Parts: sequence; C-alpha cells; structure tokens
Amino acid sequence: MRPPFLFQLYAAATVVLVPFFAWNETRKLRNAGFSVQRAHEKLGHATEQREGSGPLIWFHAASVGESMSVLTLISEMGKQVPRAQFLITSGTATSAKMVGGRLPPRTIHQFAPLDAPGPVRRFLKHWRPDGAVFVESELWPQMLRLTRATGAPLVLVNARLSTRSQAAWQRRPKTARFVLGCFRLILTQNDEMAHAMLEMHAPSDRVARGINLKALSAPLPQDPAVLAPVRTSLKGRPLWVAASTHKGEEEIILQAHKKLLIAHPDLLLLLVPRHPERSRDVARIITQQELTYATRSKGEMPGTQQVFLADTLGELGNWYALTDIIFLGGSLKPIGGHNPFEVAQAGSGTLSGPEVFNFSETYAEMIETGAAQFVSDADEIATQVDEMLSDRNIVENSGRAAREFVRNKSAHLTQIAERLCRALDLVRPTS
Repeated sequence: MRPPFLFQLYAAATVVLVPFFAWNETRKLRNAGFSVQRAHEKLGHATEQREGSGPLIWFHAASVGESMSVLTLISEMGKQVPRAQFLITSGTATSAKMVGGRLPPRTIHQFAPLDAPGPVRRFLKHWRPDGAVFVESELWPQMLRLTRATGAPLVLVNARLSTRSQAAWQRRPKTARFVLGCFRLILTQNDEMAHAMLEMHAPSDRVARGINLKALSAPLPQDPAVLAPVRTSLKGRPLWVAASTHKGEEEIILQAHKKLLIAHPDLLLLLVPRHPERSRDVARIITQQELTYATRSKGEMPGTQQVFLADTLGELGNWYALTDIIFLGGSLKPIGGHNPFEVAQAGSGTLSGPEVFNFSETYAEMIETGAAQFVSDADEIATQVDEMLSDRNIVENSGRAAREFVRNKSAHLTQIAERLCRALDLVRPTS
C-alpha cells in the first residue's frame, strides 16, 4: 500500500528535524549519567551485539511502566521458545536504569532509535529482528513501516490510547489504516479499547482483547540490606506510604498526615514522589506544613521524624514491605493514576484518589472486590488510614482481596505468551 500523504509529510519532516531531536535526546541521556556511546543508541548505533542463532524478538516500550510490564511476559516467552533472544528498547533514562537491573535471561536493553529513516534503518540493519512487539501507545509510523518492510511480523500489546489520541487518529482514517495495518495482531487492555481500535480503522480480524500486562508483572524487588537499617531505625513505629505522588498532591497528603498525628503521634509518613528530581520542592512543602523529615537520598534514617522523604528510584518494593497501608498517587489530580497491580502484588489493598482514568477498568474490579478504595481529599484519607490503623481486620480483608485479584490475573500469562509466539511465527499454529 502506498503511504498516504500525511505519512509522507511526516517522514519528510523527521529528516529535517532529526538533528535537533538527536541533540536534545542525547543531551538528556548524557545529563542523566549515560556515556556518549549509549546516548548514540538514539541514532541507531548499537552498543551490544546480537548473540546466538535463534530468533531475536524486539520489544519496544515507552518508559518505566510500559517497560517493566513486559519483563514477565518476556520471561514466559523465553521458557516457551528456549532458543529465542530478546531486545527491549525504551526512550527514557529512568526506564533504562530500572529495566537494566531486572532483565530476564537472554535479554538486552538499548535506547530506542529516533523515528527517522537514518536511525531506524541503522537499528534494523544491526539487530535484524525476527519479530517486533510494540507496547501500549507506541505507534511510531516510520519505525513500524520500516520494520514491517524487513518481513518481521509486528504485534501491538496492551494497546491503550487516550481519548484525545483516539480522536486524532479517527480524523485521519487513511493514515490510521496504514499505520495500524502494520500489525498482525493487536491485543488491547479491555473491550472498550478494542472497540476504539476498530473505530480508528484497525483491521477487524486482527483486534482482540488481551489483558493489562501490568497485572502480570513480577512483584517489586526488595533489598534486605536497605530494609534492615530502616526497620531498626523505626523501632516498631506505625507507618503508612504515599507513593508516586505528583505536584499538588503532597500538600493534601501532608494535611492528612497532620490530622492523623493527633490520634497517632508516633505515626510516620513514608512519602515517595513519582519524580525524585522534585525532592527539593517536596522538602520545602514538608517544611511549610511544619513537619519534621528525613531524606533517603542523603542517607538519613527516619528515626523520630514525622515524614521520611524517599526520593530515590527503584526502591518502592522496600517501602511497600514496611506496611500494608498504601496510598497510590497520580490520582488526586487529573493525571490518570498509576499501576495498582504493584500494590496488590505486595499483598496490600490500595487507597487511591478518584482520578484513575488510565486504570478505570482495573480500579472498578478492585473496588468491587474490596482490593481498593477511593478517597478524594485530606479528610477522607485521614479517616480511612485511621480506621486501618485502628482495626487490623480492615487491612487483612483488603490484603486478602488484593492477593486473590492478582492470582486471578496471573493465570493469563501463559495464554498471552502462547498467543504472541504464534503471531510472531515462533511456533507452528495449532490446528
């Protein structure tokens, strides 16, 4: 099929703009501590080699959540196809650091090439993927078209697009049909997104409901060397966690904590901002609320402080291990919420604000089963945390519901992996 005019216009624009984007992207990676060589992966220059004679399957995800969500799936596919090698690409420094320490066997991480002819062609020439899996909303037109041109089958998993993105694709039916037609299989997170894909002109015989891959992720790692001194410092103090908070949410959380301190003067709030680079701003907010605090990135321990500012990456599993009273941020403001499966996998129920449109179906099920509860302001947060601190049965019941929720979802892992292996021609289709 001849590319539509809008696609050709986009391709021409990337040729002109690639020097600017290359400079900007490599600069960000260098500022994040990556070498020049690794930063140039953005231009398609590989820093690793393809190994073995087996097929290479390329997974492309955008950032931390998407990248982490496919690691368990890669592990399962690796068991089903022992000869396969895997390459996972992502676009951000944070995702590279997080994924790099949790790679499954026979898996390599690289930064994704910019969506321009030169970088993508260099990338494909080096890696020669035998199949490609794109995650969620990663619809990079040239990356898809040039990969398809190599003969490698393409799959879109965990498909999820915002309402705004859906509307934009629907207004451009020829381009949408061309781009979505690159995929041999499109697995969506839910029925609603499957219907949306059809309205976006995806081939009807290639769209099917899958499952939210974040439900299949492995539990967050814990480090005994981190946990032991923190537990010693706490000396049995009660605590609750507010995780992945965003600008405008910390004030609400801290107001709730001040209310809780009236009845629970020894209570500790373990505050984990979504973006650690906001640490200084969050610390200033804590001071404005007239609360005392210790800061994790400075090597401090919580001791007798009222707030422990956990401003580091990759340690959330440690903090979830310290308590089963967990509030998940990105939900008090219209951000869309964050991954509640990580809380459930830790064996805890989830407290959340109501702004969770990125996980609406998941939260609906969790609310119904008692694995999650919505709280909308400081008063409701304080009331619910107080009840959980005062009545152990509430915590145990929500934790039990969360564990059952995870067990029900995990049963789908093998089926999803088998389906992908068939779509990517890694196994012969069953008759």
